[in-house]
Amino acid sequence: MRLNPIASTLLVAGLATVALVLDLGVAQAQQLPGPPNGFRPPPPAAIKPYKPVAATPPMPYSDPTFQAFRKQLGDVVAHKDRAALAKMVVAQNFFWVQDKDLANKSKSGIDNLAKAIELDAKDGPGWDILSGFAGDPTAAELPDHKGVICAPADPTVDSKQFDTLTSTTKTDPSEWGYPNKDGVEVRSAAAPNAPVIEKLGLNLVRVLPDTAAPDNSNPPAFLHVATPSGKAGFVAADAIAPLGGDQICYTKDAGGWKIAGYFGGASQ
Repeated sequence: MRLNPIASTLLVAGLATVALVLDLGVAQAQQLPGPPNGFRPPPPAAIKPYKPVAATPPMPYSDPTFQAFRKQLGDVVAHKDRAALAKMVVAQNFFWVQDKDLANKSKSGIDNLAKAIELDAKDGPGWDILSGFAGDPTAAELPDHKGVICAPADPTVDSKQFDTLTSTTKTDPSEWGYPNKDGVEVRSAAAPNAPVIEKLGLNLVRVLPDTAAPDNSNPPAFLHVATPSGKAGFVAADAIAPLGGDQICYTKDAGGWKIAGYFGGASQ
């Protein structure tokens, strides 16, 4: 279930600012005029109990050749070896999709990928984005595109139940994530030794907008969440995954796996 095919990147930045990202690239911010004097954004919806909606985490893609490719990608990323990375990307027909395919078909696959994730920008997020993808074992076939798989894969969520959940809680879909395993501990404070007040099941969980650090310079180690029982607490940031978010896509030919495309990425 891809709730937002052009969503951004890192989980913490997206969920915390109520605009999903991944845990895994940062889209360029549009330069818009500030709000008029005295403007205040509407307050977030009140924290109340909500009906649990099951969210089954995706399974790892079991092809051992794909797992080997991810390991190789991780090694290339660790050395920031652009030339080696270029050999792992399709030479032609790379796709970069937001609301449409933005790939420049006259340019190479690596050049299009680099633009999508700001790989060549000074202090850009590109290598960190690729590192996140290389570390994610999940993937699923892209609908209507046989032979193309995209990662990370989505959880299994009933879309009608999710629509009802956001309607009854008066929340935005971007405020929701899911635990990557059963029994994630919710603590009373944003500290690893704080008392555990609840444990999460494999259900959607609301991430509150005050999660972000004041200057958003560093992703927080904890997310502030509201549990189905109506309690507010803190969970480790890496224990919650986003709905939607950027995806990287792969295809396999006689020469092995290659990076074939990207969903999301930097704004134009």
